[in-house]
Amino acid sequence: MNNQTIEGAAVNDGKNLQTLTLHSEAETQALAQRLAALPLSGSVWLAGDLGAGKTTLTRYWLQALGHIGAVKSPTYTLVEPYSIEQKDGSIKPVYHADLYRLQDPEELSFIGFDEYLDEDNALVIIEWASRADSYLPSPAMFIDMTQSNSDDDKKSRHVVIRLSKSGQAQGLDLTSLKI
Repeated sequence: MNNQTIEGAAVNDGKNLQTLTLHSEAETQALAQRLAALPLSGSVWLAGDLGAGKTTLTRYWLQALGHIGAVKSPTYTLVEPYSIEQKDGSIKPVYHADLYRLQDPEELSFIGFDEYLDEDNALVIIEWASRADSYLPSPAMFIDMTQSNSDDDKKSRHVVIRLSKSGQAQGLDLTSLKI
């Protein structure tokens, strides 16, 4: 991974916190590639309004991890599982969850969601995790996305990425996310 910057992206440096403004889909893809390069396991909570770019970021992230093929939105299935072969031949289990339609956090126990969170080396990317925050363990990372309110820059996204204590304990460093 090179350390090239992407033109136009504003960054607030920090080991445990990064604030970025993404002005294009290409910049979203570049962020996903940098996220994929992190030695991350556990869960990541994606927050943001409808249309903020959570699913797009996740699609690019899965592709950057090595997934080949379609990436389905888990809006109706709650979870889409992926077994992604790594360069060293190992398999990285990745689960993309969308809890937007979740009625009660207890539903997660009925579908065995705990098993995803307990799986060694698994990455669980959860959209709308706030709908089950009383049920879910603390994530390794929080990603909050918002659309620009400016009429002349509707495509830009404001992204705040923050490590939790468990993410810090994994030794993660967000300075590599510079875009």
